Amino acid sequence: MNLFEAITEWFCNNIVWGTPMVVFIFGAGIFLSYKLDFLQITHLPLIFKNTVATLFKKGDKNKSEKGISQLGVISTALAATIGTGNIAGVATAIAIGGAGAIFWMWVSAIFSMATAYSENLLGVYYRQKNERHEFVGGAMYYIKNGLKGRRFLGVLAVPLAFLFACFCLFSSLGMGNMIQVNTVAELFKNKVLGISLPPIITAVILSGFVGFAIFGGAKRICKITEKLVPFMAFIYVFGSLLVIAVNFKNLHNAVISVFKGAFGVGALLGGFSGYGVKIALNTGLKRGIFSNEAGLGSATLIGACSEVKEPAVQGMWGVFTVFFDTIIGCTLTAFAILTSGVQASENNMGLLLVTESFSKSLGSGAGELVSVLTLLFALSTVIGWSFYGIKAAEYLLGERLIWIYKILFTLAVFPGALLNLKTVWTLADIFNGLMAVPNLIGVLALTKQVVSVTNNYKERVLKNKDYIPPMISAPLKNEKQKTKNAFCQSKKRFKRF
Repeated sequence: MNLFEAITEWFCNNIVWGTPMVVFIFGAGIFLSYKLDFLQITHLPLIFKNTVATLFKKGDKNKSEKGISQLGVISTALAATIGTGNIAGVATAIAIGGAGAIFWMWVSAIFSMATAYSENLLGVYYRQKNERHEFVGGAMYYIKNGLKGRRFLGVLAVPLAFLFACFCLFSSLGMGNMIQVNTVAELFKNKVLGISLPPIITAVILSGFVGFAIFGGAKRICKITEKLVPFMAFIYVFGSLLVIAVNFKNLHNAVISVFKGAFGVGALLGGFSGYGVKIALNTGLKRGIFSNEAGLGSATLIGACSEVKEPAVQGMWGVFTVFFDTIIGCTLTAFAILTSGVQASENNMGLLLVTESFSKSLGSGAGELVSVLTLLFALSTVIGWSFYGIKAAEYLLGERLIWIYKILFTLAVFPGALLNLKTVWTLADIFNGLMAVPNLIGVLALTKQVVSVTNNYKERVLKNKDYIPPMISAPLKNEKQKTKNAFCQSKKRFKRF
């Protein structure tokens, strides 16, 4: 390990994703949950009615020629969120923090739902329309427009929005592209469904797939995710449930181990281990944040493009995304491992642990199922993050120069498939984590607006007070301002310091 790798790894582990950042993100979730009266728990029927229930209705009331259907929005958000972390990441969390890490992952998800609700609500409330009269929004827009004019934060509005867009763009190239492509290349190098391909061939095929998706625009990206995500989710849920069903007799002990491990209670001695609690808590919270991405602000970029009218409804979709990703997705993987009886260790973690758990339960051929799941998760992440990157590039460069980013994103497939990405992994983690700083500053500063819009919606919908004017969009002084000036605005603002 050279000096640069050592410094970046230390910075990533101790600063960006160290305890202070985890406490900051988790604390924001607790604060927002309190301010919203724990809406993610107290209003579950309303959330279900406005999210899952709408997917079973005939037609798509949210679809238009200019906007994106709600199914397309949630599919793209899940495509970017559900990744290899739901498989290998959960297995690694169990190996490091024990079964108790799963409990703290649940706790993280419950509070993260309030964060996801708030940022998705703000994304719709502060969105604008671009030159093609399409909705654009997300963290950089509510940071810039929401903080503008504030006594202390107003001067930071444009720079913080600019930084978020930059962090998002770099994350899309690293975590959203190269890392995922590298996983796919390794899979095919070791055979997937009997197919073995050298990395260069994998890179050529994937670049064609990525280019087809990204140059087709937002509509094509969402159409691909609409087909890929339900199929991927079905295989994922079915495969995990099958393993759990085969080992159903071990489920009771697996559940007990999660709660005992969470509070440091020894299975044999009944003792209490503060160190065990610390490791389980830290690992679980961190893995939960990594998995559902609540607080990073990434999902707001697609949520703001929806034709949904009510900001609060889009916020509820944010709750659903966290619920499906962590409470359902990560939990299924965790119990598939814990019920299988396979022991996690430093030498048996990540994808290897999941593969062994499936193989022991379903036979040697089940390893192919894990490979297919990993392949689908990686591809979905690439497609989902390409959308985020496009929106970040549109904000920074303007609509006419987005093609530069699209070419760069497509070409990034090659180094992703061919190179050793240890340093890229670290840098991707850094940029991914740094997104939370400007985003949460914006969300926390705009908590009053989140509460006001939420209360307005509840008064009108739950109490039938139709005479109350709806709070659907923020009054913007310069709504037609073009995003292509973002770089120049930030550059001028930085010079004032």
